[in-house]
Amino acid sequence: MSFQDAIKKSVLEGFSSQDIPTSQIVVVLGITFLIGLYIYFIYKLANRTAMYDKTFHNSMALISVITAGIIVAMQSSIVISLGMVGALSIVRFRTAIKSSMDLMFLFWSIGEGIICGAGLFKVAVIVALIITVGIFVLEYMPGSRRPLLLIVNSESVDSEDEIVKIVAKTCKSYKVKSRNLKKNGFDIILEVYSKEEKSIVSEISSIDSVVNVSLLAHDGEVRI
Repeated sequence: MSFQDAIKKSVLEGFSSQDIPTSQIVVVLGITFLIGLYIYFIYKLANRTAMYDKTFHNSMALISVITAGIIVAMQSSIVISLGMVGALSIVRFRTAIKSSMDLMFLFWSIGEGIICGAGLFKVAVIVALIITVGIFVLEYMPGSRRPLLLIVNSESVDSEDEIVKIVAKTCKSYKVKSRNLKKNGFDIILEVYSKEEKSIVSEISSIDSVVNVSLLAHDGEVRI
């Protein structure tokens, strides 16, 4: 057999399809679905956002199964593998993932599907347990106190100095983020770090020219 004949034979053998037993497919997809349900319940416990998307939550349990099915199909034939790579390379997902935690769960579900599709069930279970422990350990780990957003509406521009004095006295630190001057007064927004929330609101609201005082909690630093 010549060298060219050997190359032809190896290429043809590579393009031949491999019959995967139905029992193996059922076992792989079944175990993957169970792990997907596990991710579903962990997401339900760990989700702290006010806006809840049920369709995204339901898809969490099924994405891993779809991914595992693709991996199993790719193992059966090199033609399917090349076709999958080409098809997935032109797919564009337009849904915006606003939360980094949602993105982590999405990637976790896809990763579990790849691992289970490859038949590494022990690795899939270990990864799921480690990620679960990491999520809840980091969730309940005490962190730094988040800043508050103090919004004051006043009828007099001259009251700014008095407002800043009260803020400096009752807050650990503060930063003026915005000043808005109007004909009949002004608005000021400050980022403050304080544990005396009721005290600062009551003292500023006692100023005669102050019309409204709002103290809001926010995540991270607001850029205005």
